[in-house]
Amino acid sequence: MTSKAAFALLVVITTSLMGSSFAVGKIGISYVSPLLLVGIRFTLAGILMIAIVTVLKRPKPKQLQDWLRIFWIGAFQTAGVMGAIFLSLRTITAGESAILTFMNPLLVVIFGTLTLGIRYRVVQWAGVIIGFIGVVVTMGGELKLEIGTLFGISSAVSWAISTLLIKKWGNRFDTWVLTAYQMLFGGILLLLGSALLEDAKLSLNLTSVSIILWLTIMASIVQFAIWFYLLQKGNPGKVSAFLFLAPFFGVISGWAILGEQLNYTLLVGGMLIFSGIFLVNWPEKPVNEPEVKILP
Repeated sequence: MTSKAAFALLVVITTSLMGSSFAVGKIGISYVSPLLLVGIRFTLAGILMIAIVTVLKRPKPKQLQDWLRIFWIGAFQTAGVMGAIFLSLRTITAGESAILTFMNPLLVVIFGTLTLGIRYRVVQWAGVIIGFIGVVVTMGGELKLEIGTLFGISSAVSWAISTLLIKKWGNRFDTWVLTAYQMLFGGILLLLGSALLEDAKLSLNLTSVSIILWLTIMASIVQFAIWFYLLQKGNPGKVSAFLFLAPFFGVISGWAILGEQLNYTLLVGGMLIFSGIFLVNWPEKPVNEPEVKILP
């Protein structure tokens, strides 16, 4: 398998896992309160991954500053993003939450330009906008002004911040160690949030346990490890453009898991999503257009 084919396969795996977590999570919050559900999910995922990296003897940070960097990544990537997503699912649909959350690629380009001095070309900006329009079309183009809307926007902002933090600091860490400890730190923050902010509900049965295990192993450990690897290997704006695939897969999983109806907007939105990704990843001209780079 070529490197490009392997990259494409990893993109499909991680975005399909991201997309499926909305439908699975929507079912899960009927058994477990939102913050408690994601707190359990990521605390368990972090513990399991720490056991794995310990057995594999992966290199861990030696300086306190590096542990603090991992903590902040976990605070934004796990606690901020996932906490906001699952809180939003109480008052808006999984599709609406996905639309707002996956504004992230547009925000990454904006924040990356303003804070890190990353230069993006006009064609890439056009691709981001077209891709976002595709997300909206895929989800039916409807958003209601609810408290969940604010949580959905917050998840996108938090994800964009964490994406840039990972790009800035990620190469300092082993990918598996970073994934494990940021999930643990984020999971602990979510459990504290549950204890302080919500009337916790926990109903354990075969369905709820299966949901927790799926979210913990496949949609957390596997998905995060792949996502962090891709971010470290590529430009954050380009890699984040592939996140537009996640709500597309979210619609598919909603149809397969929740019985949601498929319609023509899926086809149109899907075409726009793929067009946006294509434009964001349009090759630079060797002479007339400079390469995307971070300014000194």
